[in-house]
Amino acid sequence: MIETNNFRNGTAFEMDGKLLTVVSVEHIKMARAGAVIKAKLKNIRDGSIYEQSFRSGDKYRTVRIEKLAATYLYGDGDNHHFMDAQNYEQLALATDRLADVLPFLKEGNSVSLLRYEDEVIGVELPITLELIVAETEPGVRGDTVSGTSKPATLETGAQLSVPLFVNRGDRIRVDTRTGHYIERA
Repeated sequence: MIETNNFRNGTAFEMDGKLLTVVSVEHIKMARAGAVIKAKLKNIRDGSIYEQSFRSGDKYRTVRIEKLAATYLYGDGDNHHFMDAQNYEQLALATDRLADVLPFLKEGNSVSLLRYEDEVIGVELPITLELIVAETEPGVRGDTVSGTSKPATLETGAQLSVPLFVNRGDRIRVDTRTGHYIERA
């Protein structure tokens, strides 16, 4: 059991039959009333995110989510296939379960499969990935009127803003949690 006072980012627990993880948490102390905990929660099974307020001291059942090392193999429309690095078993996950990581999946990438009670419930990407810029406008020297960034499309199809000096074919590092450019690789 975990008390709401002990919620931290990444805490996994069960509430009303749903598997949830804490995305962000804020403790609000009130003068006479007890503290209130406002948390942004992510439903592990369907990926939906919503906000919930809790009273201080509420208790919920913690869940243990196991991470398995795996490699992304390929996608075939409805499913995406992964290979477990331990026993080389191939696993398929439905495309709708991968909505938040899909823009960064590339064949051969190392990922972590999230498993709860012998069921694979999701995929976790490394924090940073090196990807190739597939398409972007050429940066014109001195063109800072439009800002210091321009749109780019990566080899996986993901779109993000990059600095003007990044060109087509460059390898860049991307933060998979936010989808932002970090640096040239």
